Amino acid sequence: MANDDLGRILRRLRRLASLTQEELAARSGVSVDVIRQLEQRRKHSARLPTLHALANGLGVELTTLLGDPPAVSSTGENDGPRFVAVRRAIMPVLWGPEPEPPEADFTLDKLRGQIADGWTQYHAAEFDAVMKALPDLISDARTATAWGKDKDRRAGFAALGKALQLAGHVAVRMGKTDLALTSLERAIDAAGQSSDPLLLPMIVNSMAWTYQRQGRLEDALHIAIRAAADVKALGHDATADGLKVWGALTMSAATSAARSGDYDRAAAMMEAAEKEAARVSKLPEGSDNRMVSVFSPSSVRIERVRLAVQYGHPHDALALAKGMRLSKETPPSWRTWLLLDVARAYTDIGDAAGAVKTLESLRRVAPTWMQHHTLAVAIVRDLWALPNHPPGLGSLAEFLGVND
Repeated sequence: MANDDLGRILRRLRRLASLTQEELAARSGVSVDVIRQLEQRRKHSARLPTLHALANGLGVELTTLLGDPPAVSSTGENDGPRFVAVRRAIMPVLWGPEPEPPEADFTLDKLRGQIADGWTQYHAAEFDAVMKALPDLISDARTATAWGKDKDRRAGFAALGKALQLAGHVAVRMGKTDLALTSLERAIDAAGQSSDPLLLPMIVNSMAWTYQRQGRLEDALHIAIRAAADVKALGHDATADGLKVWGALTMSAATSAARSGDYDRAAAMMEAAEKEAARVSKLPEGSDNRMVSVFSPSSVRIERVRLAVQYGHPHDALALAKGMRLSKETPPSWRTWLLLDVARAYTDIGDAAGAVKTLESLRRVAPTWMQHHTLAVAIVRDLWALPNHPPGLGSLAEFLGVND
């Protein structure tokens, strides 16, 4: 992996973790000399196993160490006018105007449908489209909280909570985790005034994910476990929607446990979640699937594959992925992540041909996503450095610009 920003990112993450170079070396098993050379820009590249070890030592995702997520445009601009508009929608100007009455054609059903469409676009990695729509969605939802009967206003707060939750997710993808937490905290305030008892735990799950991105693994684990327990205690897991929320929180807790080094605890959580996921289809249909946490046998298996490959169990990852049939409810973003994780597992066990075949499938289903994804580029770059190139690698290397 060659990356002019690698040393800068490594140094920033190490300092955020309050680690010296020597302490990171001890945690990761990477020599302090290599760490020093990377941070001082005397060394501009590292192989995937080294990067993986450093990420584990820092307690972050490998993609966090590699650089910007694919939500950032290819120009590198992630705080342009469109995102400024999202920021203003999340945090309206002090002493700004009060919400005006809704327009004549406004309905809460229409607004909920538009917010659900935004979540669909988010899962399809259509981030520009989501950012374009978000300011109006948040503004309309705020209007709905200020007018009408109490029942309608509570429904408006539910819509505002989902819109702000979506804004928080987009902010994370843009690398703005502090703004994401602000948006999610305001979403929690809205959830407290809404009529949806599942909205609060869903937003807590988003906060746990954001904490993970900041390396706050204990905080993420704590709030996910507590919210999941609350869902169970209140009996919400007796409904399809409630079980999905519980399952998503449990998977989030498992991810935090794995990143903290407790892979066995994480695996046990995921196995329990997979057993519970089988109940989802047996329960009465809930609300719009686009507005509820992602949880199904397919999503659990995908997350188990991800944890296995991220934490040094590539053979387990490939065994879990073998013969997997994805349900129709599985979002496109989850499908693409699965292919990328499988390619990485093949790379880790030295099966270059298997990695290339999987990456070719990824290119067919998500070419733009793959082209801008730092981990996909890193895998192909590692494969390109091998003495023998399997069929198809040259085309992938040219597509991602790593064959020069």
